[in-house]
Amino acid sequence: MRTVEAIIQPNGEVQLVEPVHVSSPTRALVTILEEAPHVLDAALLSEPALAEDWNRPEEEAAWAHLQQGKSS
Repeated sequence: MRTVEAIIQPNGEVQLVEPVHVSSPTRALVTILEEAPHVLDAALLSEPALAEDWNRPEEEAAWAHLQQGKSS
């Protein structure tokens, strides 16, 4: 059993904050918190999609010059 964060839209759509992988259809419980989501939460929802693009070798090469002075 594990807990994952999600945002529920007014239309009932559930958006997970991070990807979740299951091997078969899996039951889940949803607890609705009374606080409104923070603006940062929306940015976190897009992070996996952006990371796919950011982590390409071409992107690493394009920004490598910024890492030259950084010590390991």
